[in-house]
Amino acid sequence: MAWNEPGNNGNDKDPWNKKGGRDQGPPDLDEVFRKFSNKFGGLFGGNKPGKEGGGLGGAGLSFILIIAVIVWALSGIYTVKEAERGIVLQFGKFERIADPGLRWKMTFIETVLPVDIEAVRSLSTSGFMLTEDENVVSVEFQVQYRVIDPYLYKFSVTNADSSLEEALESALRYVVGHSKMDQVLTNGREIVRQRTWDELNKIVEPYNLGLIVTDVNFKDSRPPAEVKDAFDDAIAAQEDEQRFIREAEAYAREIEPRARGQVTRMTQEAEGYGERIILESQGEVARFEKLLPQYQAAKRVTRERLYIDAMEEVLGSSSKVLVDVKGGNNMMYLPLDKIMEKQGTATRVALPSSSDINDLRNKVNTSRNSTVNSSSDRFGADRFNDGR
Repeated sequence: MAWNEPGNNGNDKDPWNKKGGRDQGPPDLDEVFRKFSNKFGGLFGGNKPGKEGGGLGGAGLSFILIIAVIVWALSGIYTVKEAERGIVLQFGKFERIADPGLRWKMTFIETVLPVDIEAVRSLSTSGFMLTEDENVVSVEFQVQYRVIDPYLYKFSVTNADSSLEEALESALRYVVGHSKMDQVLTNGREIVRQRTWDELNKIVEPYNLGLIVTDVNFKDSRPPAEVKDAFDDAIAAQEDEQRFIREAEAYAREIEPRARGQVTRMTQEAEGYGERIILESQGEVARFEKLLPQYQAAKRVTRERLYIDAMEEVLGSSSKVLVDVKGGNNMMYLPLDKIMEKQGTATRVALPSSSDINDLRNKVNTSRNSTVNSSSDRFGADRFNDGR
């Protein structure tokens, strides 16, 4: 017995006829679809309500169509990442730029091309190139870039990445062709890198690739294997040149402060000497100014005193030898300078007796007094103005 058929007691009713009793089973699926078809079939040219039709008919097609529309609408939901921008194409034609977030598109009508605008991309090029001085070098370059305009990146040229790579190779060959081999291999690498960067920007600017070059790296440059030994010798000579230059600079840094110190010392000595001479001159002037009143008061005595002082100053720095001139016998006594030089040696010197020393002292005093009296006037007249 089916669950929807009347039971033995006859009280069970069909729940879909809104008649029932306590014991009711689950609804019949065929009946459900039949009622649904009766309600909506007339709208799509199907059977009229109340009449039984074969199969699903127009109602089934309507249900399937509604489900398809729902699936189609849900399939158009997509997400654009934070670092991306979406290029929306409608039947292959550019429509708009989709910003990051949850978006919707018409499936089968619109297509979304995501483009990463924050990632730094890189590409490289290498090969043998001819320099200005007709030498061949192997150069390897790498360029880093990122997308700044998704529309131009996708539609300005066929392939923006390939166009940038070709532009890089063209710029590099142009710069290497206008540089000498030594610049490319040794001390001019930074200049070559910067010139390549500038030339690359000039080449890609008219094409509007939607890219910006962030960095250019000069990865490697080397001569061909056939001339590697000669190139190594040239590099060694350049290193020796730099070493000699550094040694010369170090020597100059060492000598220059010393020379400056000597110049400063000599300058200070000259300034000190000048000040000393000036002060001595001023002292001499002051002494003569104080001596003038004394000379005017006693000219003879002052002249004799000045003469004696001058003789003491002159004889004080000369050798002293006593000579006995009595009777024409020029015998020397007491070579005092020699005696002083030979003190402490084994040389013996014969000294005169005490009576001879007294006689010599008296003779020296007598000779000195006569010399002072005879030459004082002459010496004073030569050095001073007597007021006449």
